[in-house]
Amino acid sequence: MSSLSHAASSAEKRTNARYWIVVMLFIVTSFNYGDRATLSIAGSEMAKDIGLDPVGMGYVFSAFSWAYVIGQIPGGWLLDRFGSKRVYFWSIFIWSVFTLLQGFVDIFSGFGIIVALFTLRFLVGLAESPSFPGNSRIVAAWFPAQERGTAVAIFNSAQYFATVIFAPIMGWLTHEVGWSHVFFFMGGLGIIISFIWLKVIHEPNNHPGVNKKELEYIAEGGALINMDQKDTKAKVPFSVKWGQIKQLLGSRMMIGVYIGQYCINALTYFFITWFPVYLVQARGMSILKAGFVASVPAVCGFIGGVLGGIISD
Repeated sequence: MSSLSHAASSAEKRTNARYWIVVMLFIVTSFNYGDRATLSIAGSEMAKDIGLDPVGMGYVFSAFSWAYVIGQIPGGWLLDRFGSKRVYFWSIFIWSVFTLLQGFVDIFSGFGIIVALFTLRFLVGLAESPSFPGNSRIVAAWFPAQERGTAVAIFNSAQYFATVIFAPIMGWLTHEVGWSHVFFFMGGLGIIISFIWLKVIHEPNNHPGVNKKELEYIAEGGALINMDQKDTKAKVPFSVKWGQIKQLLGSRMMIGVYIGQYCINALTYFFITWFPVYLVQARGMSILKAGFVASVPAVCGFIGGVLGGIISD
């Protein structure tokens, strides 16, 4: 009798599928930032081969940022219109293809190399722009309010973890087999990850690994479990939307978050772009050593990011 009651209680135990969702977000975001850092690790060796000076490198680095800014709002609209799973899949797949193609830019010559590299970096930035809005939507759909701080901290910390893991690998690839293999490696793995994404990511109501208890738990905690279901989306008049936008733009908390995020991004972008180049060109380090040294600030950022989320919850 006791064994039967134990079996019944085990059957009713709440599942934790949401944790696997945030693990997938962490992995994808790691590749997102790893692909951004490819040029910074391979850049010094590439610049020698293709004749790119620091000014030209600065223009190429900026291509990603311009596209990323331009694509943020359209990327958010696509997520709202077509759902997180589908849009994010195409985002991962496309940015990975454009990353891989950067390994072939040396088929051009002269100014054509810079144009090709600038264009591909621009397209990577455009393709990556829905990623963080997508992360936020998925966390809002899957996590109750009391767990969101930790969930957000986990996927945000991936931007530092990416440097910890990928900088040494990319440094080794550049040193041993050449800079082009950095792009082949990261782009090829990203394409594989995009198809794993399709297999792993589901809406809460449609996930095969979620039981009723977990669904009730996250819904009671404020998770928007029906976010991507079309039949639940009501038509909102433009006047109401515009009123919400004005209220958001006038929020002091929103302005504070915006300024804080700007400062974080400025520092983070320095460490994933110019820092490895600086170590090689100004400090005379080998690319292999620079890859390992560049991971040190990232380790600190990763630990601090995760702890910050846990403390906030």
